Amino acid sequence: MSGRSGTAVAVAQLRCPADDAEERITTTVGAIEGAKDAGADLVVLPELAAAGYRLHDVHLQASSERGDGSGPVLGAWRAVARRRSIAVVGGFAESVPGGLANSAVVIDGSGAVVTVYRKMHLFGAEQKVFRPGDTGLSVLDVGGLRLGVLICYDLRFPETVRILALQGAELIAVPTAWIPGFDRAPRTDDGIGQVDGAVVQANLSQVYLACADQFGCEGDTRFLGRSLVVDPYGEIVAGPLPEGSAGLVSALVDPTEAERARYRGPGISPRLNRRTDVYGDLLGYTGQGSESVEP
Repeated sequence: MSGRSGTAVAVAQLRCPADDAEERITTTVGAIEGAKDAGADLVVLPELAAAGYRLHDVHLQASSERGDGSGPVLGAWRAVARRRSIAVVGGFAESVPGGLANSAVVIDGSGAVVTVYRKMHLFGAEQKVFRPGDTGLSVLDVGGLRLGVLICYDLRFPETVRILALQGAELIAVPTAWIPGFDRAPRTDDGIGQVDGAVVQANLSQVYLACADQFGCEGDTRFLGRSLVVDPYGEIVAGPLPEGSAGLVSALVDPTEAERARYRGPGISPRLNRRTDVYGDLLGYTGQGSESVEP
């Protein structure tokens, strides 16, 4: 896509059945291929896309993979990323010492595993089968962008987005498995609560968010879809996709737009106006430097 300004980022809304490993490979690899065909430089896949969102320890152990990308699903992602020169962020059940982690892998356009992020805030029954994430919050250069990664429920904690933004993230990729039922009805039933949360977080921290959800059902769990990309002003620039179907949408992520969004008018700069002299010590982080942070 010559002449464009920015990096094309796609979010893929998929059904990733826990009982069919071959379909998960076919579906996710097809989404990566489709994203590249649509001109994307980076694609975000849903939470636990490689394993399926079935919170049963026996299933998760059987479908887990190592973070080095040597397993069957991550290996397939690496191969297509290398062949098509596209970066991939996607969720998987990671085999870690002492158990499992709900993780997201970042693969660059050469097919190399750049990093693995482990979900910090485990949601509901996830606490019974996964260990809390221990990788902290860090930003890295991928596909021409300063990239941060969160997973689903992490987005409910304003500190996570703010810490990544203060470290210079231009885009935060968020593999999700959004479900109804933990906000007051009827808002969550149609996914508005999740969309609203992404919009508010992007606007408050002046950063792009790319959220990729599953769709359909896994047992009694119903996924809400609504995959989308939000810009640093809190404007939805791609999606949200409907609840009941697969889809792929993309948007240009422009670092200069992320920089511009930090200044909203004379004397109005949400970052420069922060009173870190008052609350910096309370939060434990003032935004200085670019080190990885573990709140």
